[in-house]
Amino acid sequence: MDSARNNSAGKTIKLLIADDHTIVRRALISLLSLNERMEVVGEAADGRVAVELADRLEPDVVLMDISMPALNGLEATRQIRKQSPSVKILILTAHDNEEYVLEVVRSGANGYILKNCAAEDLYNAIVSIHSGHAFFSPSVSKILADDYVRSINPDGSGGSPLKTDPRLTAREREILQLVAEGETHQRIAETLHISVRTVDTHCNNIMKKLDIHDTASLVTYAIKNGILILPR
Repeated sequence: MDSARNNSAGKTIKLLIADDHTIVRRALISLLSLNERMEVVGEAADGRVAVELADRLEPDVVLMDISMPALNGLEATRQIRKQSPSVKILILTAHDNEEYVLEVVRSGANGYILKNCAAEDLYNAIVSIHSGHAFFSPSVSKILADDYVRSINPDGSGGSPLKTDPRLTAREREILQLVAEGETHQRIAETLHISVRTVDTHCNNIMKKLDIHDTASLVTYAIKNGILILPR
């Protein structure tokens, strides 16, 4: 057991960085290259590419932002956990509000750290989740602790966490995010490699299930329910 742990401790950690800001990805690659235990094997500018690369490159750890186009970090995390359960996911984001923290935990992420962290904290977070442990920034840990206290104290108060609407399938949530981002049905079809007719059908089903019949209201719904996450 101890020998296996030591071998794991000395192993190079393969990383995939998912963030829609090029300058952030470049900075992270430069920072992580300073640590001899870590190697960046890929980068993604949106959640959809992150899911594809996680499957193809088989990284040990994905550094995932929450607010990304095409597929947000929450949905990308759910998909990676489903298709590549051995891949660890560390949320690295500027979002520290309670709703996102709780939803990130529910999505299956292994850790959550803020972008204003020190380099050493980021290194420690990566090593920790690679070793099979969870890692959360102090402020995030407090949110989780407060949520736990409320869960066992019916008189506790606090904000309601985001809920994944059970009426919508994963594909419908993907399409709703793209619609909310202003993509045309033709562009959505090309992105998802499906027909325009299939996109039309999904959109009709979404509006029927949600009883929403105009794009502005769909955008509002997407924002309120964490499907379209606005950058900070």
